Amino acid sequence: MGDVETNGSGLVVFVTAGTAEEAEKIGKIIVESRLAACASILNGVRSIFRWENDINVENECLMIIKTTLARYPELEAMIRRHHSYTTPEIIALPVIAGAAPYLEWIRSETHK
Repeated sequence: MGDVETNGSGLVVFVTAGTAEEAEKIGKIIVESRLAACASILNGVRSIFRWENDINVENECLMIIKTTLARYPELEAMIRRHHSYTTPEIIALPVIAGAAPYLEWIRSETHK
């Protein structure tokens, strides 16, 4: 078994986007800005949600972003700045454990 680190400073952030192009644009911006170590994009997400009192069914892309708690405020602000949605999904979940070398890589890639 490899080294496992239990450290609450890592985050996985979920963000949906209307198109793969928008998700890729945001992903590149946040990685280039060192606000995230990685942004994985999953195409073909089907979202069902209530918006302005209507039920909507939309095709979206889901971004899975790996970052740190320290970088989250700037990450959220950057996503909001470049996202086309009025109220984009930006949900951060704590990383409670993971492979130590991978978590260290995230920290080093998001270091100012």
